[in-house]
Amino acid sequence: MQQYIFQRLLLSIPVLLGVTAIVFVILHLTPGDPVRIMAGPRATEERLQEIRVQLGLDQPIPLQYLRWLGHALQGDLGVSIASKQAVVEVIAGRLPFTLRLAFTAFLLGTLAGVALGVTAAVRQNTWLDSLITYTSLFWFSMPGFWLGLMFILLFGLWLRWTPISGHQAPGALILPVVTMALPQMGALARLVRTEMLDELSEEYVKTAHAKGLHPVLVFYRHALRNALIPVAVLLFLSIPWLLGGAVVIETIFAWPGLGRLMYQALTQKDFPVIQGVLLLIAVSTVLANLLGDIVTALLDPRIRQV
Repeated sequence: MQQYIFQRLLLSIPVLLGVTAIVFVILHLTPGDPVRIMAGPRATEERLQEIRVQLGLDQPIPLQYLRWLGHALQGDLGVSIASKQAVVEVIAGRLPFTLRLAFTAFLLGTLAGVALGVTAAVRQNTWLDSLITYTSLFWFSMPGFWLGLMFILLFGLWLRWTPISGHQAPGALILPVVTMALPQMGALARLVRTEMLDELSEEYVKTAHAKGLHPVLVFYRHALRNALIPVAVLLFLSIPWLLGGAVVIETIFAWPGLGRLMYQALTQKDFPVIQGVLLLIAVSTVLANLLGDIVTALLDPRIRQV
């Protein structure tokens, strides 16, 4: 098991380097001059060149990337162009809000998705199965920004049940959490149903029934455990998806997390903040994949031999 984890860690290193390098190059090739934003519209060309030299922006992009990577490995992600604060401090101030939103949405979507998927599999070919299947497909297909706007219109403006923006008012977390949880719930419900039906048709399940084991024991101890192997992978992969999807959801609901910070940084050409947030998302993606591989190997020991 330790060798399996070590191999996955080694494979994660070039992925991280590749992602950070691509993001770094794309950001530095996009139109717009962050130095002019930092210095102000009245700055002279001499002053702009002086700032570029101080920040190392006059060097070739590969050298700039290596310099940034070296500082990042030491925990230094640079200074925000807009706020003049350390990027680490800026991210640390916004991260708790995003974690609160993403974890709540993850928990709600996971519990509801697994429960609905199992129910649909048990009630196969009934009206309840059809209702869960089509409802799950509907929520999974809906774009997050559209759901958010419709929820604001319905529950915030028409019914006035919940706040529509901010984080201080009671119930402000409800709409953004539901908006993020419903697509995940739909994806999980469909996957759990499919995997459960596949497992229930396997020979070992029929053999367990033939031996006289209780149907509940066969269902939950044997079929459900094997069906959760691909589900576990999807669960861990949904974590960085929630963090990345928070850019749209937090912007719509004015939630002061990393997503809104990312949007503000993009509009202000605040490259250090953009790189810091994307680095965090990339690291969370790699870690989520690693945890997914570990959990999958624990559920199915055969995978460790691959």
